[in-house]
Amino acid sequence: MNPSLNLMDLEELTSNAKQIQEDVLEEILTLNANTEYLHRFLHGSSDKVLFKKNVPVVTYDDVKPYIERVANGEPSDVISGGPITMFLRSTGTSGGKQKVFPVNDKYIEKLGYVIALRSLAMSKHFDSGGEQGKAMEFHCTKPPSETPSGLPVFAVFSSFFMSDYFKNRPSKCNSEYTSPDQIILCPDHNQSLYCHPLCGLVQRDEVVRVGAAFAFVLVRAIDFLEKHWKELCSNIRSGHVSEWITDLEGRNAVSTILRGPDSILADVIEQECSHKSWEGIITRLWPKAKYIDCIITGQMSQYIPMLEFYSNKLPIVSTTYGSSESTFGMNMDPLCKPQDTSYTCAPNISYFEFLPVDHKGDMASIVDLVDVKLGCYYEPVVTNYFGLHRYLIGDILQVTGFYNNTPQFRFVHRKNVVLSVRSETTTEEDILKALNHVGLVLESSDLMLMGFTCYADISTFPGHYVFYWELKAKDVQDVFELEEKVMVKCCSLLEESFDEVYRKNRSKDECIGPLEIRVVQQGTFDSLMEYFISQGGSIAQYKTPICINSSEALAVLENKVLARFFSEKSPPLDS
Repeated sequence: MNPSLNLMDLEELTSNAKQIQEDVLEEILTLNANTEYLHRFLHGSSDKVLFKKNVPVVTYDDVKPYIERVANGEPSDVISGGPITMFLRSTGTSGGKQKVFPVNDKYIEKLGYVIALRSLAMSKHFDSGGEQGKAMEFHCTKPPSETPSGLPVFAVFSSFFMSDYFKNRPSKCNSEYTSPDQIILCPDHNQSLYCHPLCGLVQRDEVVRVGAAFAFVLVRAIDFLEKHWKELCSNIRSGHVSEWITDLEGRNAVSTILRGPDSILADVIEQECSHKSWEGIITRLWPKAKYIDCIITGQMSQYIPMLEFYSNKLPIVSTTYGSSESTFGMNMDPLCKPQDTSYTCAPNISYFEFLPVDHKGDMASIVDLVDVKLGCYYEPVVTNYFGLHRYLIGDILQVTGFYNNTPQFRFVHRKNVVLSVRSETTTEEDILKALNHVGLVLESSDLMLMGFTCYADISTFPGHYVFYWELKAKDVQDVFELEEKVMVKCCSLLEESFDEVYRKNRSKDECIGPLEIRVVQQGTFDSLMEYFISQGGSIAQYKTPICINSSEALAVLENKVLARFFSEKSPPLDS
C-alpha cells in the first residue's frame, strides 16, 4: 500500500465502501477457497452468496484446532491460502485467556495503512499551521515467543515496531519520535521507560504530542517520571546516562541525543517537577504539546480524569480501533470529547459483517458493513486474509453516524465482561458509568483513582460485588488518610448507579449483599500487570481487566489490601 496518501484517498475510500467490501471478500475467497477449513463449506468455490449461506459464524474455540495445527508445523493451507509467517497474541486480560491468530506481513502492511489514514485525519485538525514537531510516545516491545514449529508469536504492537515495515519507514528520516528506534526496541521495559522521557525532555521544545498505545501505559509512564525525575535531571545536568542503562544500543543512541551537559534545562525541569501538585505536568514540561494520543475507549476510559489532570485538559485523542483479529478503523473527529469517540471503519482492511445484539440466535440477521442502522448495537463478524472467516470478535459496538458512506462506531464494551451474582447482568459499560458518578466525590477529596478492577464474590450468601481501588493524592507530597465517610459514600454511589435489576435484588429481594471497596497499596496494579505479563502478555498492549476471573490474579490483589469499606444502606429503587 502506498504510504503517500492524501485526503482525497480518504474521501474515495469512505465513499465507495460497498464496492470495496465486495472486492475485499472476493479477494479473500479467491485466496482461501481451497484451504482445508473453507473447502468443507465451499468445495473450492469462491462464490460470495455461497459463502454467506454455508460458512458458519464461529468463535475462537471453533477455529483453535486449525490454528494449533499450523502452529505445530502443518502447512499454512490448513487454514490460509497465503503463507503464515507469524502469530499474534491477544492480551488475555479482557476475555480471561490469551489467544493466538495466524498472520503474515500483509497484516503489518494494513496496520501501517490505517496508521497513515489516521495521520491524515489528525493533520486536518492539528497541522493547520504547518508547524513540524515530534511525538514523545512511550512505545516498547516484547521479544516474540515461538510456536512448536518455530514461528514467532508477537504481541500486536511489538509485531509492528519490530517489523521491516516500521524499521524502513520513510518518515524515519524525519525523526518523528523523540526516542530513537533503539529505545522502542529495547527488550528491558524499565530501561525503555526511563529513556523515553529522558529523550523527550532533552527535545522538549520540539514535542507536539505525547502518547502511548493505551492510556494505562501513559499514566504508568507519568507515575514513573514522578519517581525518577531527579535522576533524569542529573543525567541532563551531567550529559551522561545513568549507569544502570546497560542496553548498549539504546545507551549509545540516547547519549547522542543528550549532546553533553545542560544545567539550564535541568533547572527548568527541576522547577516544574518540584511543585507540590503535578496538575498540568505534561503541558508544563512539554509546552508545545497539542494533544494526548492514546486509546482511551472501553476500559481505558477510567484514566480520562487522570490524563486531564496531568495534561491541563489537552485534547485526548483515541486515534485507532483494532484487535489481534483485524485492524478496524480510525477516529475522524479527534476534537470530540474522549467519551464520545467513534471510529470510522476502513473498508479495505478485512470483510466486515455485523450481528445485531438482539439476534436471539438468528444468524441470518447478520448485515453487511454499509447496511447497519444508526443507533443500533452490533457485534463485529470479521473475515480476514489469514484464515478467520465469519469470526465473532466479542466487542459490542453502537452505530453513531456515517462518514460519507462508511459507518462510524462507538466501542461500548466487551461482550463477555460482566458481573453477576444472581439474575442481574452488570456490563463493562455499566461499571465505567458508575465509576464516573463517584469521580466527583474523589475529586472533592483531592484523590485520584489510579487503578481498579472487580469481581462478584459468591463464596458467601448473599454474594456481593467487590471493587479493588488503588488511590493516590493529587498533591504528590501528600500522604492521604482514608476517610470512612468518603469511602462508604463511594460504595453507595456505585450501587445507586447500577440498573433496576441490581437494585431490586439488592434492596427488595436481598439476594445481593452490600457492595465492598477494598483499597490496596500503591503499586498494586503494577504488580497485577507484572503477573499478567509473566503469563505471556505484553506491557505495550496491557489492559487492566475490569473484571477478574483468575484466582492467581485475585491473590495478587488480596495480598495488598489496606482497608475494606461497605455500603451502609440499600440503593433506592427509583434512582
